[in-house]
Amino acid sequence: MSDRIFIKALSLHAYHGVLAYESKVGQSFSIDLELEIDLSDAARSDKVMDTVSYDKVAECASNAFCAKPYKLIEAAAGNVANAVLTAFPRVQSIQVTIHKPHAPIAAIFSDVGVTLTRKRAKS
Repeated sequence: MSDRIFIKALSLHAYHGVLAYESKVGQSFSIDLELEIDLSDAARSDKVMDTVSYDKVAECASNAFCAKPYKLIEAAAGNVANAVLTAFPRVQSIQVTIHKPHAPIAAIFSDVGVTLTRKRAKS
């Protein structure tokens, strides 16, 4: 399947990180989501019930990302992926990219982050 829904640069403030000040002060993160979903019904019907609401996906991802502080953004990304797959049965797979542009790295860089992909278990 090649149908996709995407949300780019969802900006959130959260308290993720290994260092103590990261969990105390927090920092800005950016999340990109790409959902694999069959959109053929929605393309024919023009009805939101045949797709997933971008607003609800963004809300679900935000809640999952900010639910608790994580030491690793890998764990936060996994929680986002699991939450979206659980909440939206039409979504077959999800790619989550977490950007941590203010990571405590002693170097000059424009961005750092992780990308993970999760697929719905076949029944």
